Amino acid sequence: MDPALRPSRPALVVAAPHSGSGKTIITLALMAALKARGLGVQPFKVGPDFIDPGLHGRVTGRISRNLDGWMLSRATNRALFERWAGRADAAVVEGVMGLFDGYDGLSEAGSTAEMAKWLGLPVLLVVDARSMARSAAALVLGFTRFDPDLTFAGVVFNRVGSPGHLEYLNQAMRQSLPDLPVFGGIPRDPRLELAERHLGLVTAEETRLTPEHQRDLAEIIERHLDLDRLLGVSRRSSEQASEPAREMRPISAPAAAADRAAAPVVIAVARDEAFCFYYQDNLDLLAEQGAELITFSPLRGDRLPPDASALYLGGGYPEVHAERLAANQTLLRQLRDAAARGLPIYAECGGLMTLSRFIETAPGRRRPMAAVLPFGTRMLERRKALGYTEVELLAPTPIGPPGLKIRGHEFHYSEIVAGADTNADPVADPSAAVDSGADPAAGLIRAYRIQARSGRAVPPEGYLSGSVLASYVHLHWGSAPQAAAHFVAHARAWRERNRRR
Repeated sequence: MDPALRPSRPALVVAAPHSGSGKTIITLALMAALKARGLGVQPFKVGPDFIDPGLHGRVTGRISRNLDGWMLSRATNRALFERWAGRADAAVVEGVMGLFDGYDGLSEAGSTAEMAKWLGLPVLLVVDARSMARSAAALVLGFTRFDPDLTFAGVVFNRVGSPGHLEYLNQAMRQSLPDLPVFGGIPRDPRLELAERHLGLVTAEETRLTPEHQRDLAEIIERHLDLDRLLGVSRRSSEQASEPAREMRPISAPAAAADRAAAPVVIAVARDEAFCFYYQDNLDLLAEQGAELITFSPLRGDRLPPDASALYLGGGYPEVHAERLAANQTLLRQLRDAAARGLPIYAECGGLMTLSRFIETAPGRRRPMAAVLPFGTRMLERRKALGYTEVELLAPTPIGPPGLKIRGHEFHYSEIVAGADTNADPVADPSAAVDSGADPAAGLIRAYRIQARSGRAVPPEGYLSGSVLASYVHLHWGSAPQAAAHFVAHARAWRERNRRR
């Protein structure tokens, strides 16, 4: 049997009734405890999140992979799990939101429950027990009976107030659910808190998850959770474990033989505290197509890698670091020059903000950016957009031809604005955002038709200007692997054109 399919390897999904239950910190603590026991732990995250996977990687030393039931097919999710879990001693999958929450209120699409069933994994339910005793058993009873096809490893109670509180919880569980294991109760502890900001938890690049903190997390788990018993029941179902590997399709797009034989083409990837939102599978797809990925840090004064034939500007927190970005005038000038020379540039969310004329972090406080795009952006106190998004390309772009559909996710607190004054109105059509402060020739093509989840009409997005494509949407190229192939082909064509000059 393929070692990736061995049912004896510990593997489970960590889920919760709702966000804020402590799911992420319990997941990190569990990973730290397993690693402290000498196990190689492969982390996964259900959903489109970027921050939690970064934290997983900090603890396990392995790249965490996103699994998503809406952006990616069942076969692709299965293939991703088998490929990476098979290289570890144990696999831990952190869920998203509440266990049954997903794309909408009518189906399990995109939910943690759906993914657990697809992968044949048992669920460890993390229940926030603050201000609850017997009621906690009623909550667990409802969750375990809501979907009879879902398998539960058991329950761990979080934020338990005292040993007496835990005993009340155990009494209620023994009476109502005697066959469901309760693995323990995690006490309230300041070490089990993670700093947050407007897009969620502070990223791995800035977190305090030091080796000492990780040891503390492991110690808490070993003391308050029956880890041996949990590992004993954390096994894949025999049906899923024996599913033929040939039914699973990996994420890939075939590269032409000539492209495979060609020298790698360099794609520059901005990577630091301001640019840290990337799906690892997007980067892997680029590498599989013959790209050599070279990272650089705009915050640390880096310039564009001199041999770059394309640029990938991911999302992150440019607004938090706007002053430092604005200080790197050499790089901002290079971005303008690269766009003028036709360098293929793909930018998402924070990357779009960096390519704009400015970032307004507060009224009257603007920081100049690259001015590749003829509009500015400003931060809002309330969230501007959140949700899954499918885009259809309406024009030839660096990531694909017209008609290609790619799925992704949108989550941001900023909006596009035009005009030189600080009271500029938001711009529904950025192609009309050119004013006296921008080059009138820098018109934009809106290259994305947006398929809204609600069915309401949404203006086209995806701002195409020459060789530059920028958008607020974070696309997962696993939903359309040819996007990576197209981007690498554009980079290779740009390199060849410039060699002949």
